[in-house]
Amino acid sequence: MNRTALARASTGVLFFLLAWLAWTQNQTAPAQLKVNQVLDNLYEIEGDGGNVAARVTDEGVILVDDKYERDHHAIVAALKSVTSKPVKYIFSTHYHEDHSGGNASFLPGSEIISTRNARMSILDHKQLDASPNILPAPVVFTEEASVFLGGAEVRAHYFGRGHTNGDAVIYFPDLKVVHMGDLMADTSDLRMGTSPTVDYNGGGSLLEYPKTIDQVLAAYDFDTVIPGHGPVTNRRGLETYRDNVVKLIARAQAFVRQGHSQDELAWFMQTEYRWAPKGLPQQWSVPGMMKELK
Repeated sequence: MNRTALARASTGVLFFLLAWLAWTQNQTAPAQLKVNQVLDNLYEIEGDGGNVAARVTDEGVILVDDKYERDHHAIVAALKSVTSKPVKYIFSTHYHEDHSGGNASFLPGSEIISTRNARMSILDHKQLDASPNILPAPVVFTEEASVFLGGAEVRAHYFGRGHTNGDAVIYFPDLKVVHMGDLMADTSDLRMGTSPTVDYNGGGSLLEYPKTIDQVLAAYDFDTVIPGHGPVTNRRGLETYRDNVVKLIARAQAFVRQGHSQDELAWFMQTEYRWAPKGLPQQWSVPGMMKELK
């Protein structure tokens, strides 16, 4: 091999090595999930997708949500750290991929249950940026469903529109705990007026949002609240969240009715509620808010 050919070959190898190194450094490592004990036999698994709740019984585990498909092995490992029992049932709070994306990995070994609207939203591909292979729950309900396992009841109820048109609130009667799904999300600092994301393409409604939360507050006796995202909170935290939604409606509706444009509403939400310029709240909520709040 002459020097010219050798130089070209060496350059090619070096280019390949640098490209491979850059590729490996840009790969996303598997998400690290954290298990938090909420109460006796009730755990929360946080990280990556939505907050998963796990009710452990002597006969098996009842889950609430199952994150993304990529989180399946991490969820199973997290559960093995607290119980050897299998997952028998999964309640889906709603259809978004970060809450229902793991369905395929749990089926058919686990029974998955959701509202009928959540199932239809998956079948109709309402979440445009979701993976195409999400499987809907094979068991659905329209108002309420309960699972009884190992002496424990876990109850799911549809109270109305809010984040989507198929949000299920999950209640643990013996523990006085509710899992709100994304009807309550981002609870890191409720004092800052945390605002909800409304998926209008999925049938959500900002105006109906506080009414739906009011029904939860009236229907159930509970002390602890697991949100769809963010730290576990309490009943007062949910009441504060609901009050923040009411304040948002009043402010945003007044802004819209003053004749401001959709771009101006987007800027208002960015400056007043810290919505990222190209984040999901801006994409999913602002166009629908313009129509609903007029």
